[in-house]
Amino acid sequence: MVDEDCKTTISTIPFQKTGYFSKTICDYLDRNGNMTPFYNNFPDLDGFKNQIEEKRHSELVSESHRKILVDSLKSQYKNLKISEKSRKNIDLLAQENTFTITTGHQLNLFTGPLYFLYKIISAINLVKQLKKEQPESNFVPVYWMATEDHDFEEIQYFNFKGKKVIWNKECKGGVGRTSTKNLEFVFEEFSNMLGNTTNAKYLKELFVKAYLEHTTLTEATRYLANELFGKYGLVIVDGDDANLKRQFLPFVKEELYQHVSFEKVSKTIEKLEKNYKIQVNPREINLFYLAENLRERIVFEDDIFKVLNTDIEFSKDELDYELKLHPERFSPNVIMRPLYQEVILPNICYIGGGGELAYWFELKDYFEAVNIPFPILLLRNSVLLISDKQEKKAQKLNITKEELFLKQLDLVHKKVEEVSELKIDFSEQRVFLENQFTDLMKIAEQTDKSFLGAVKAQRKKQLNGLDTLEKRLLKAEKRKHQELTERIKTLQDELFPNQSLEERYRNFSEYYLEYGEALIPKLIDNLDPLQGEFSILTL
Repeated sequence: MVDEDCKTTISTIPFQKTGYFSKTICDYLDRNGNMTPFYNNFPDLDGFKNQIEEKRHSELVSESHRKILVDSLKSQYKNLKISEKSRKNIDLLAQENTFTITTGHQLNLFTGPLYFLYKIISAINLVKQLKKEQPESNFVPVYWMATEDHDFEEIQYFNFKGKKVIWNKECKGGVGRTSTKNLEFVFEEFSNMLGNTTNAKYLKELFVKAYLEHTTLTEATRYLANELFGKYGLVIVDGDDANLKRQFLPFVKEELYQHVSFEKVSKTIEKLEKNYKIQVNPREINLFYLAENLRERIVFEDDIFKVLNTDIEFSKDELDYELKLHPERFSPNVIMRPLYQEVILPNICYIGGGGELAYWFELKDYFEAVNIPFPILLLRNSVLLISDKQEKKAQKLNITKEELFLKQLDLVHKKVEEVSELKIDFSEQRVFLENQFTDLMKIAEQTDKSFLGAVKAQRKKQLNGLDTLEKRLLKAEKRKHQELTERIKTLQDELFPNQSLEERYRNFSEYYLEYGEALIPKLIDNLDPLQGEFSILTL
């Protein structure tokens, strides 16, 4: 496919052929029968029709429920310049025929890795597709900010041109409440690295307005996401909200007093781990107690509810009173957060990466037990961005798009073998040796069986010698083709920093510097969330 206006070309390869996705995800994409018990509707157009009907009949998608959501969102947006499209989408959430497409992400500094963009773009593009297919319904793209997360070490930096731009700060409690104080030092470092082009000036301005003109990480991230995607109608949700938490209270009480999630998720894990790696494990109580500079687990010990690593504790009556007075202090962990999201949103689909979907698969039985529709799970778009110059280098090296994803040693071996005048493949010789030793074994058996051990030892020695010779010859050929080897390594290192997908490493600012305001529209115009393949985009 070629985008004539932007001179952009796109090609795709199956996720399964990249080597970067787990067996769990590959089997899900292949609709392997082993995965069937762990999801509801599959992410195709028929699946979405079924999902909408299920959600429509959910007791929690009521007029009063929707009103609380809309009022909470308007309050969260009150100090932000909101686009007309996002404003309209928030109002649409009050209507019974409106459904959300949700993705979530941590509050990474300056968006963190590139896939932050791909998650949100997947949601925006899926909304477009569903509206075209089902015009009688409305669909709203939602970004759920992980404001209550407490893993600050995971979000306090981003990578720019191979260097880590880090915010040196200690953080306790939910990261969203963290003060943005001292980020001017991060800005100074980043600013010096950016230069003074027009695009660099925009990035500097964006950083300043997001982080230096807002007081908390939640406010900064909301501003940043709104600036990048507000014109596409994105709605940004902060779950650290007393009114939204109040809607979730029945499930919080059930969790505290009956441990439903622990029972149901544990049983699901027993079935899932027969074939797949388990992503997360539940606790008896999957809730944290959240306060200023505090987010600690709630445990039940000696008939008392205690907050770990503190002196805070409650009897059951005291806990009931705390729940009623301060619902915002009860924060779901990774097991319960998906349920919280699905309770307060009229959601039909969650879009996430491979690791996220892996833990969602553990939750289906739990959702059924508490009578909440389990959403469609969609693997987000994944993208390898290649410049026209890099694509031409690959063509000159005779490297296909699929071969780019090979492990570097395998890629080099393959290309050296292709150009070598010698055939460095001793498969025929191995077969010949195997046949010779098979005959020798027969002779030994017919004469003196005590020689069998000696024959086996000699066989192993000869085959090992052949392997060693093959490796030495290949190494010699590599030296002979040193220039080719270095060119291959250089190209792959450019595209796969640290031998990893660039989307998990690089920050969007590297590409914005070069492509400016055309970057996000190019991505939106070329990515198809339902294609189910890895995209290679040549810019």
